[in-house]
Amino acid sequence: MPSTRRAASSALLTCLMLAGCSPASLGGSTLSGSPSATSAASGAAGAGREIAVGAGPQKTYTVQQQPAAGSCHYQYLKGEPLEDPKCTPGAISPAVTQSNLKSTICRKGGYTSGIRPSTSVTGKEKELNAASYGFTGRMGDAEYDHLISLQLGGDPNDYRNLWVEPADPGHKKGSGVNNAKDPVETKLHTAVCKGKVTLAAAQQAIVTDWTTALSRLGLG
Repeated sequence: MPSTRRAASSALLTCLMLAGCSPASLGGSTLSGSPSATSAASGAAGAGREIAVGAGPQKTYTVQQQPAAGSCHYQYLKGEPLEDPKCTPGAISPAVTQSNLKSTICRKGGYTSGIRPSTSVTGKEKELNAASYGFTGRMGDAEYDHLISLQLGGDPNDYRNLWVEPADPGHKKGSGVNNAKDPVETKLHTAVCKGKVTLAAAQQAIVTDWTTALSRLGLG
């Protein structure tokens, strides 16, 4: 029996290490959206890694706990900022599926404005997440960004799907938010709604590397 317990404990430790997201690394508390929300959406990740499923749109949003201060690290590709996949792996909304695109993200009149958390919530989260990433730039020039955008079925307020995105290279300080990732999201949304690519493929491409998402899917 003792050897069995030791083997089980070793397996659990290995699992936590591989997950890269133990409770201690996230401030020592259980975060909203886990563990039940980490189950994969059917077909959401395609041939790539599984993408977590968040709680989806809520009538009332609350400020979500963020990863511990200094625990997240930006990556840069040709000067463009990329998220830390351990802290911001992405999360999708269970309310958006391939079968209901016309009534959700592709419907006329828009979808995102009705499900977006208020700035009273996201403003506080942005400050906390800036500490997570060690961001010290101008907050007004940084976007509190959905990794998988709302127009691609990203979860509105899951901490795994939001990060403080620094301004692009050459951005003039004080000129506000203007990131190269935004038009990529719009082009992917158009492609999904026109049936050129599946929702799952677009979501997988954006979490893999937003800078290569369009070329990865043959969209230029």
